[in-house]
Amino acid sequence: MKLHDLKNVPGAVHRRKRVGCGEGGGHGKTSTRGGKGQTARSGGSIRPGFEGGQMPLYRKLPHRGFNQAAFRVEPAVVNVGDLAALDSTVTEVDAAVLSRNGFIRKDETFLKVLGDGEISRALKVTAAKFSASAKAKIEAAGGQAIVA
Repeated sequence: MKLHDLKNVPGAVHRRKRVGCGEGGGHGKTSTRGGKGQTARSGGSIRPGFEGGQMPLYRKLPHRGFNQAAFRVEPAVVNVGDLAALDSTVTEVDAAVLSRNGFIRKDETFLKVLGDGEISRALKVTAAKFSASAKAKIEAAGGQAIVA
C-alpha cells in the first residue's frame, strides 16, 4: 500500500457547511449564529472568564502562594556511554567540550552525567551533578568525576 492508495472511511469526510445561502438551504437568515448581539457579529467573541461585566470568579478568589517550578533549571543530561564515544584524544570533558562535539546545546552549562552505558578509558569529567552509578563507572575506569 502506498500513500496515494489511502482513502478515508466512508462517512469520515463531510461537506463544508454552506451558510447564508437562502432560507431554503436551512442555514439562511441568521446563518446558524442565533439572533442579534456580539456573538452574531464577525470577530465577535467573548474572552474566557468574562462574566458579562460582573466581577469574575478569578478576581473574587484570593491569589496566594508561590511556586519555584517557574524558575527551575533542567540539567543537560549526558550518559557515560556518550563520554566513551568522544574522540580518543580528549582527556578532559566539560560542558564546552560536549557542546563542541554535539552532545548538548551551546547554551547549556548545567550538566548532569548519568550512568547508562560503559566507559573503558580514564577521563577527567567536570559537571554540576553525577549519578552514583556514573561516578562509580568513571572512577572504575581510572578517571575523575569533579563536581563544579
